Amino acid sequence: MLIALGMAAFGYRSKSYTVAETGINLGAIPKTVEKTRTVPLRPIVGGICLAGGIALLIIGRKKRFTSADE
Repeated sequence: MLIALGMAAFGYRSKSYTVAETGINLGAIPKTVEKTRTVPLRPIVGGICLAGGIALLIIGRKKRFTSADE
């Protein structure tokens, strides 16, 4: 799962989402404004997730093979 998350972080440099906020109220008519916000995904985050996933795979395989030998 970490490997997939790391690869996705390399593919998507940022994630955008829309938020509805209340603007100016003109009497009984409320005015809402939609704003788009962007969250940047740093390449280092993708690299850390990718390296962590690979490390967990290697550690898991080593433990499986060493316990089978005993």
